[in-house]
Amino acid sequence: MADENLPRDAVDALRAAGHDVLWIATDFAGLSDPSVLTKAVDDGRVLVTFDKDFGELVFRGHQPTVGIGLFRIVPMSVDALVTLVLTVLPSRDDWIGYFSVIKRGRIRRVPLSSLNP
Repeated sequence: MADENLPRDAVDALRAAGHDVLWIATDFAGLSDPSVLTKAVDDGRVLVTFDKDFGELVFRGHQPTVGIGLFRIVPMSVDALVTLVLTVLPSRDDWIGYFSVIKRGRIRRVPLSSLNP
């Protein structure tokens, strides 16, 4: 599931590459962050976002999630971002069960099972 802050070009590129992507901006416009996480859990989807508020919801608010891929990168062109997203997301098949912080050249992962509500 792509948060509304993921650019349309990145969502379109993921879909063109064969990924089943729901995009908050068009499929669930205006949904609050807690509701986005609930929808992702209900659908069994990992959330891809640029919004670090989801970390607060998961780590401090103990809101359940299937998994989160949080991109923490210096602003770049849309084309460079699309290339990064298309490279990073398919590079792993184990996004479920982790809060993953994605930076250039590095992915830091925290197992969600380590969280104690």
